[in-house]
Amino acid sequence: MSTTDALKSGASTALWPALKDEAACLAAADAALQPLMDDVITSASGLFDALARHLSHKLQNRHLPEGLLMHLFRDYALARTEAEAEAIIEADLRIIQSHDPAARDWVVPFLFFKGFHALQCHRLAHYLWGVDRQHLALYLQNRISDLFGVDIHPAARIGRGVMMDHATGIVIGETAVVEDDVLMWHSVTLGGRSLEGGDRHPKIRKGAALGANSTIIGNIDIGENAKVAAGSVVIADVPANATAVGAPARIII
Repeated sequence: MSTTDALKSGASTALWPALKDEAACLAAADAALQPLMDDVITSASGLFDALARHLSHKLQNRHLPEGLLMHLFRDYALARTEAEAEAIIEADLRIIQSHDPAARDWVVPFLFFKGFHALQCHRLAHYLWGVDRQHLALYLQNRISDLFGVDIHPAARIGRGVMMDHATGIVIGETAVVEDDVLMWHSVTLGGRSLEGGDRHPKIRKGAALGANSTIIGNIDIGENAKVAAGSVVIADVPANATAVGAPARIII
């Protein structure tokens, strides 16, 4: 069994060697892809280094040079430990591989899925928010929104193993919480019901799934393994393992 096949089957093999092998094969097979594969993946020292290279190049502009962004990513990795930062990346890639048939290998989501990119950039912004560099975090949020069409407040807390499929139009407010293993599709809104401060955004519990164009408003709970159907508007708690459907949503157990 190849490394990639072992990973897809759930074997406990490091993801980085599989990603690097795929990139090397693609570089050899298609000369047009070789510069990208070599610059981002095959010459990188590890999974986090490859991610930092890729996203720093995407995020850079006149006032956020690539070298500064690489330094910020390194600060984030050191604060968590690089092993922990890589474990989070791997969890996010694994849930995409498990739930998205378009993710035919590891290279595709790593290099080309903007929901994955937006989430990893948010993790950097969230770190900056937590170390009292809030204006820089908000500037990064603005860059993420401009590039990927995803607007996540830097203070929002997001767990690992989260998939934002397609991702365009996702909005997540300041006091929102998204726990581990959550799935969401494009144009999901986790919004507030009040113009006042305080805890005003939804809490999405472990294993929940939020359909495309669903809107969840206010400091409410979407319970563990609950589902919100596409296009639904939810303004009250959804129990664990239940499904919310409609606008306003009704609960189906």
